[in-house]
Amino acid sequence: MSSTAGQVIRCKAAVAWEAGKPLVIDEVEVAPPQKMEVRVKILVTSLCHTDVYFWDAKGQNPLFPRILGHEAGGIVESVGEGVTELQPGDHVLPIFTGECKVCRHCKSPESNMCDLLRINTDRGVMLSDGKSRFSKNGQPIFHFLGTSTFSEYTVLHVGCLAKINPEAPLDKVCVLSCGISTGMGATLNVAKPTKGSTVAVFGLGAVGLAAAEGARIAGASRIIGVDLNPSRFESAKMFGVTEFVNPKDHNKPVQEVIAEMTDGGVDRSIECTGNVQAMISAFECVHDGWGVAVLVGVPNKDDAFKTHPINLLNERTLKGTFFGNYKPRTDIPGVVEKYMNKELEVEKFITHQVSFAEINKAFEYMLKGEGLRCIIRMDT
Repeated sequence: MSSTAGQVIRCKAAVAWEAGKPLVIDEVEVAPPQKMEVRVKILVTSLCHTDVYFWDAKGQNPLFPRILGHEAGGIVESVGEGVTELQPGDHVLPIFTGECKVCRHCKSPESNMCDLLRINTDRGVMLSDGKSRFSKNGQPIFHFLGTSTFSEYTVLHVGCLAKINPEAPLDKVCVLSCGISTGMGATLNVAKPTKGSTVAVFGLGAVGLAAAEGARIAGASRIIGVDLNPSRFESAKMFGVTEFVNPKDHNKPVQEVIAEMTDGGVDRSIECTGNVQAMISAFECVHDGWGVAVLVGVPNKDDAFKTHPINLLNERTLKGTFFGNYKPRTDIPGVVEKYMNKELEVEKFITHQVSFAEINKAFEYMLKGEGLRCIIRMDT
């Protein structure tokens, strides 16, 4: 048992006190875990676009003060009542969506959308008692996505933690807890391209490049990257992208450009931007008879998808996916093993590293569109 088990821990956290303002490194109190909860010492965390989106707080309910962060790696410090699968010292990846293992979704081999623990961006408290485990001078600080990894210690529901191989380097595999698994899983688990097939990927950010990496692993013969930013094209070659299309270079819809390039359309497409026009293009660029389009990007809440029904009647398939259809506790440990067995590279996604004190630099990199993933080390 940890010497701090059952006690309040005082530690540093990067607190978002206001929307769009730099995070402040503050000393906070982290309460012990309650029923079915786990307290984790975070060793490394990473910045994802979702953190920036909710920090900026445009277009959703602002909830502050809040501790953001959801891509991370850490070690279990203590466990609450009823937790049997984890114990102090276990290496874990926090996951922004959970797996209770008992609901109809968790029992279904087809779904990872847990009834109890699926992503909830508005909830800033723990499920067991509706209270936060974070505070400063008695003032509660809200949680984020049930993870809040921009803190040296955090408390999560046990269902939001994947127990992984303790030999796996946390400063590498932490990026598998969100975006990389989302993109790669969209390709391997949902689009399922066969060897020699053609694949189009819309959006060449970290998630899109992970989707391309999935196509490369699957043995696709052509991987067409679609992006409005030509500076992304050269680096995308490292992830298997073979050809590039910038919609701005053409005076016709990009789906027509791709159809001409591929004798009628690609076998599979993965849309990773959230732009509804890109979604339509991704669907309409797949070949009739067998083409499958997979939507990954999250659209604006008022967007509507419009296409002619004949596109479906001509045997094109449209699918959506959430977290690459991976079940967090069941599947993510296996994804980490793929990295350990050298079947999967994650280093090429990591373009920057900063100390915890420099966490606002990570935001600057992302806001400028520089790099893919920035690792934030808590011990420096």
